[in-house]
Amino acid sequence: MLSNIYLEVLILIILILITGLLSMAELAIASSRKVKLEKMGKEGIKNASIAIKLMQNPNEYLSSIQMGITLIGILTGVIGGSTISKPLENIIEDYIPFGNITAILLVVIVTTYFTMLIGELVPKRIALNNPEKIAVKIARFTKILSKISAPIVIILSKSTDFVLKIIGSKKTKLDLATEDEIKLLIKEGIKDGTIEKEEEDILKRVFRLDEEKVDMLMTPKKDIIWIDLEEGYDELKKTIIESERSIFPVASDDIDNIIGVVQTKDILSSLLSEEELNIESYIKKPLIVPENLSTLSILKILKENKEYVHMALVVDEYGNVEGLITLNDILEGIVGDIPGIDETDDPKVVKRKDGSWLIDGGFGIDNFKEFFKIEEDMPQEHEDGYTTLAGFILSYLERLPELGETFAWNKFKFEVVDMDGHIIDKVLINKK
Repeated sequence: MLSNIYLEVLILIILILITGLLSMAELAIASSRKVKLEKMGKEGIKNASIAIKLMQNPNEYLSSIQMGITLIGILTGVIGGSTISKPLENIIEDYIPFGNITAILLVVIVTTYFTMLIGELVPKRIALNNPEKIAVKIARFTKILSKISAPIVIILSKSTDFVLKIIGSKKTKLDLATEDEIKLLIKEGIKDGTIEKEEEDILKRVFRLDEEKVDMLMTPKKDIIWIDLEEGYDELKKTIIESERSIFPVASDDIDNIIGVVQTKDILSSLLSEEELNIESYIKKPLIVPENLSTLSILKILKENKEYVHMALVVDEYGNVEGLITLNDILEGIVGDIPGIDETDDPKVVKRKDGSWLIDGGFGIDNFKEFFKIEEDMPQEHEDGYTTLAGFILSYLERLPELGETFAWNKFKFEVVDMDGHIIDKVLINKK
């Protein structure tokens, strides 16, 4: 009789271990990310493709696993409740009243404890720690189990679909990756060391393109270097040579009277031969965009309209020129400042010998936060909707500052060192 008890306990242990394996398989496949499994498949890891197929047909493996867990649960109850409890009752009935009930309760408590511990909690924690690795290891076992139980699974799957249809639960597409999920994957990649810091910065800037308005990257109107057709030959030649730009807006008397754009390469031969410069013959149609467009929209327009040069003039609702944006500006918005690619001799950020920073008032607020590694939102950033450093100062002070005025925020001291009329031109920043 004692040997029979040992055998029954051994069978019970095996059943609990199988339950744990099935629970681990269920959660590992359900928690796995398709992107990681595809990467493992490309790296030559076996069974990754099987795990992906199981993810794409959840009814197949879920029904098989649930059927297995249910059957094992019934067998565990039968062996524990009716078989093991009998010998235990014979042992304790002389010492404890109601030996039959007590024996059943003891067996149920012990069996439930180990079933929960070994059959549920421990395997599921293991599966959550590294779902893709576990999914690949048990994928073939799960597939074999699915094939064995295929007839019953078909019945259960059809029944499941029927019940879901009755209660009005529609099927959803799997593996829909949202922007937030991609950002979380980027963070995981940084922790794992598979994504470099520079790659993270570029990816973040790419996602920001659709949110950034064009005025965050454009050259403001006051800084635009343009060709005035009312000027004489010597003045035009001096403007073109000294600015070192490759594209110029062309206007008559005022930048708002825009005529078109001209490229330096088109007029280079006339400049070198010192012939009379006829700029009108080289003028091309300008690309005009409204100021409320996003940077991503501007990029699409520049890509789709090949007849235009890679520059757009930004206008307000009244048609007045507000600024100018080029492909170089958008590129720097994605990858950051690139030495040598900026066409201006007056960079927006200049570090001085004393450690302070001289910054253009039109410097984008997102670029400012990124440059100084500011994680939190600036004061009233979303409420007031400002996009530049000058906009932040106006919002923070709630008035137009005076020349030389200083104030402090966070770890920074701000000083307005240059004003162009009512425009904040240059700001001196010291870190406390």
